[in-house]
Amino acid sequence: MSIFGKDIFGKGFNLKAEVTNGQCPVCDSPTVFVSIYKNLYRCMHCGGDTEQKVNGVISYIPAVVAGGKVPVLTQFTDGTKDNG
Repeated sequence: MSIFGKDIFGKGFNLKAEVTNGQCPVCDSPTVFVSIYKNLYRCMHCGGDTEQKVNGVISYIPAVVAGGKVPVLTQFTDGTKDNG
């Protein structure tokens, strides 16, 4: 944990990042997750946001806002757009 900004611009803030390995439910590949908030993680392979659930087993579930769209992976291959 590091503290930045201890000068005339304010008290500073705490920066704490957590990195973990897992299977991404969005792109279905083994990847590295980086925490972006308490239990929200971002896949470093596809950029999908997932929520970590701990209920005896740690599992990652795609993070979707209530009433929001389910994330769809868009891939670009050889300059062409491929949805799927």
